[in-house]
Amino acid sequence: MDPRLESGHLRREWRTMQVMVGIYCRGHEHPQATGAGLCADCQGFLDYAERRLEKCPYGPEKPTCAKCPIHCYKPQPRELARNIMRYAGPRMVLRHPWLTLTHFMDKARRVEHPMVTRRNQRPPF
Repeated sequence: MDPRLESGHLRREWRTMQVMVGIYCRGHEHPQATGAGLCADCQGFLDYAERRLEKCPYGPEKPTCAKCPIHCYKPQPRELARNIMRYAGPRMVLRHPWLTLTHFMDKARRVEHPMVTRRNQRPPF
């Protein structure tokens, strides 16, 4: 795991993703193939999501994926992420209320596209 995912906001985002994928996988009764209790497809998606988090240009200031102006997931994993969120989101409220609350607070944050931020930080000619 990337050291950037071991602290702060990114760690919480990663933990939220792990919990949601777990809820989705167990709820759909996928055949468990890995030690983490996830089927091979869900574990593959979780590995993909981890790589995307590691490479996020926002770093610790990352918004939730739904509010992000950069869509870094390919179409198929993005659709799977939507399905996972749709299924696991309502179930998160009872099982993990703190993660749910912090996720909603993160959704409320506004962010600029990294190119706009970089353009604004450039010294004038």
